[in-house]
Amino acid sequence: MVQRSTTRFNASFAALADATRRGVLDQLARGDASITDLADRFEMTLTGMKKHVGVLESAGLVTTEKIGRVRTCRIGPRRLDEEMAWIARYRQLWDARFAALDGVIDELKRQEKARGRKKGQ
Repeated sequence: MVQRSTTRFNASFAALADATRRGVLDQLARGDASITDLADRFEMTLTGMKKHVGVLESAGLVTTEKIGRVRTCRIGPRRLDEEMAWIARYRQLWDARFAALDGVIDELKRQEKARGRKKGQ
């Protein structure tokens, strides 16, 4: 189970690490598109776009279907629930750390004000 999740996480995060691939997902969220249309939109070669789509497809984020000579891409069925839960755990950790830091800063400000009042008396 751990190995499967790790492999899936690696594929998901690797796919999402690239700005072009995130752009492709944004585009496909608006509607299906052919690889040719995507290549034109992102001003790249068909070969380059096929590689990007292949990474997204391997991660389960995109599916493709070939009808005649046209390969159409659409958002895949795989959701990112596990990845979002993983990110949420770290977000909670960092939120707690930032809240603690805010507390330290507030305390230092109070101490600074108190020292300023003592000098002014």
